[in-house]
Amino acid sequence: MEARTPAQIAERVATIGLAKSQNTTRQLALLALMAGAFIALGALFYTLVISDSSFGAGPTRLIGGLAFSVGLVLVLVAGGELFTGNTLMVLPWLNQDFTLAAMMRNWTIVYAGNLVGALMIAAFVVQSGVLDSANLSTTAAAMAQAKLDLTATEALFRGILCNMLVCLAVWMSYAAHTVTGKVVAVLLPIAAFVAVGFEHSVANMYVVPVAMFEGIVAYDVLGFLRNLIFVTLGNIVGGGVLVAGVYWAVFQK
Repeated sequence: MEARTPAQIAERVATIGLAKSQNTTRQLALLALMAGAFIALGALFYTLVISDSSFGAGPTRLIGGLAFSVGLVLVLVAGGELFTGNTLMVLPWLNQDFTLAAMMRNWTIVYAGNLVGALMIAAFVVQSGVLDSANLSTTAAAMAQAKLDLTATEALFRGILCNMLVCLAVWMSYAAHTVTGKVVAVLLPIAAFVAVGFEHSVANMYVVPVAMFEGIVAYDVLGFLRNLIFVTLGNIVGGGVLVAGVYWAVFQK
C-alpha cells in the first residue's frame, strides 16, 4: 500500500487525538507509565552504546541515537501514551474536536504517568547494579550533569528543537501501514535529536534521577525541576505549535 499523504496524516492525527481525549483515566495512566518506562529503557540503551566508544563523537552519538529510538518504537508499536507525542493533540483541538480542558486532562495524566514510569525504571536500574557491572556510571553521571548545567534558555530551545523532531517522527509513522514502515519512519528523526543533543522531557525524567539514585551526581531536586520545566515548555512549543499548529494551518484550517 502507498504511504499516506501529508493531508491524510493530518486526518489521522485528528482522529487519534480525539480518541486520546476520550480515554479513561485508568487507560491513560497505565499507558503513560508504560511509555515512560519505554523511553527510560531507550535512554539506558543509549548510555551503554556510547560508553567507551572509539568511533569519535559524531558517529558515536549517531549510533546512540539509533539505539535510543527503541523507546519511541515501543511506544508506537507496543502501545503507550507519551507526553511529547501527545502535543500533536493541538491539531484536533484547533479543529474544536474537544475542549482545552480535555486536552489538558490528557497531558496532565500522561505527564504524571510518564514520570512514574521513568522513575520506576531508574530505581530498577540502580537496584540491578547494571551501571556498575557494565561500567556505565561515568557516562550516566556526565549525561545527568550536562542536563543540570543547562541554562533556562538552552533548556527551552533544546526542548523546542527536540520535539519538532519527535513529533515529526510520530507524524511520519502515521504514513505507514506496516510495523516495518513505522520503525523506519521513526529512526532518523529520533537519532538526529539525540545525536545533536536536544532535550526530551520524558528522557530527562530518567537520566537525571538515575544518576542521583546511583549516587554519582549530587542530589539537586530544584535543578532537576528547573530543567524539566523549561524543557517541557520547549517540547510543547516544538510539537504543539511548530508541528501540529503549522500542519493544522496547512491541511485542516
